Amino acid sequence: MTWDTIIAYLNIISRWALFIAVLHKAYQTREKGWALLTTAFFIDVMDIEDYVLGPLGMTINSRAYEVASTIPNFFIAILLVWGAIHLKYGSSKLKHVLYISGVTVVAYVWIFLLATDLIESPSIRASVPSLLFGLASIYFGRVLLNYVVSSHWIEKLFPWGLILLGALNLIYPIARFIDWFAPIGFLLGAVFRFIAAIGALKFVFYPVSPVTSETELDIKPGAFMLRSKEEVLSKFGEFYAKPGTVLVTREDIKELSQRAHPETLVFWITRSAEGKLSESPTVYATSPTRIDILTDLIAKAVSQGYHVVYIDAFEYLMLENSFENAVKFLLNVKDRVISSGGTLILVINPDTLTERQRKIIEREFGE
Repeated sequence: MTWDTIIAYLNIISRWALFIAVLHKAYQTREKGWALLTTAFFIDVMDIEDYVLGPLGMTINSRAYEVASTIPNFFIAILLVWGAIHLKYGSSKLKHVLYISGVTVVAYVWIFLLATDLIESPSIRASVPSLLFGLASIYFGRVLLNYVVSSHWIEKLFPWGLILLGALNLIYPIARFIDWFAPIGFLLGAVFRFIAAIGALKFVFYPVSPVTSETELDIKPGAFMLRSKEEVLSKFGEFYAKPGTVLVTREDIKELSQRAHPETLVFWITRSAEGKLSESPTVYATSPTRIDILTDLIAKAVSQGYHVVYIDAFEYLMLENSFENAVKFLLNVKDRVISSGGTLILVINPDTLTERQRKIIEREFGE
């Protein structure tokens, strides 16, 4: 078996592993984002590349190759960005549709130019599809890193492998035609995909449970509503100082981080920042309008062993999303927490609600 064949097999196995992992994730979650990403990785498996197919004894029509080999990169780039947008925001907004439509137009115009032989330089012909593929891979990797995978180093291989692969594709149009670098570039591409595949398989099939020690708090399961943080501390003690707690809060994040246990997971509801702010405790700045993805993040935490969910930002979520949408979020979280035997603590001042709103909330909470 030649070295080229080994690289080709490594590349193909990694592509199939990524596709299977993402497909299983889409089946598990039934989310649009993962469904779009499944299509992207399937196209990646079927990529029209002579360096992948050649060593395996498969040939490509030479007349069609130069145009056909660019099309998968365009498709993959569009689907990666679209899927990542759904993972990050929970849905596609008008501005996202306009971005994707713009990329689609650029892709078609470039394919048209290639088909008419108006561009003769091989490096220029490969530049736009490689650039879009590279940028899309980096963007998807960053979304995974900031919003999806845990802080465990193996799971982080998933986004980092894609980010490195994206960076490699940014120099691909020039590097591929440098004789001494081309074999190294093909090997690096296979290695980066293999790294991403290891992380993806770990993330999907063997999710990491970040709670490493049992909570010492004697908190009975159920859903509780209290008027203030002082009432919560009086009833439950400093629960966030123990492992296994998720906080959805508007509190001062610096002060909270000093008191919280390192394994506390904090979603700080704000418009002033976005993404991961710290590792210990893990703090994510989250927009109040992203309640769909916030629900998924809380559900993921509960499935990984967190037993207490504390929410003091309901009024803010209600102002940003309407009472109906905010209460849907609250009840969805409640059902997930209660079904896992956990505890949901809601801090809300009933005086901020109308009588109808208050009755809806009180009906769902014990006190």
